Amino acid sequence: MNLRTIPRLALDTYLKAVERPLDRAAGLVGGDGNGNGTTPAKLAVDRADATVRGIAGAVLGDRELQEDAQRRAIAADKREEALRLRGQAEQVAQSADEELDERKQQAQQRRQQAAKRAQERKQQAEKERKERERKAAQATSKRKAANAKATAKVEETIEERAKRERLEALERKEDALSEREEALTAADEAQRLAKAAAQAKAARKSS
Repeated sequence: MNLRTIPRLALDTYLKAVERPLDRAAGLVGGDGNGNGTTPAKLAVDRADATVRGIAGAVLGDRELQEDAQRRAIAADKREEALRLRGQAEQVAQSADEELDERKQQAQQRRQQAAKRAQERKQQAEKERKERERKAAQATSKRKAANAKATAKVEETIEERAKRERLEALERKEDALSEREEALTAADEAQRLAKAAAQAKAARKSS
């Protein structure tokens, strides 16, 4: 057995024994609650492990241990980068969710405002319709009153004309009766004069 293998195996066993509770604690601090997932605390443990392995490999002159330490350090760097990218993705997702919520709220506000404006327009239209109906009814009432007044005036004019015509007819009738009476009087007077003249003539002949 290679003498370098023994320290390496012992170091690996020791580090795993030490890391196990640290990994568990790091996972509980920032992981999924079951010790799983990459967290800054677990990365710190992994980096410490890689550092210890690198130092031990350098002290022992163990090339394989040094390469293992390098691989672990590289893996830790990649996990750190992945953790950073995941954090950025979560921030982007959170920002997107917040922006979506804000847009939803704005859309809801716009819908509410649109509904309010529509209701106001509907109320205004109803108010204007009632006002038009009121004015139309008022105009109709005025028109009917004017027609009734005009009709009454026409009827009054007709009645006055009829009265005047009846009065004029009565006056013409009275004039005609007066003329007839005068004519009859003149005829009676002429007849009387003629009779008197005849009597006078007869009296002259007899004398």
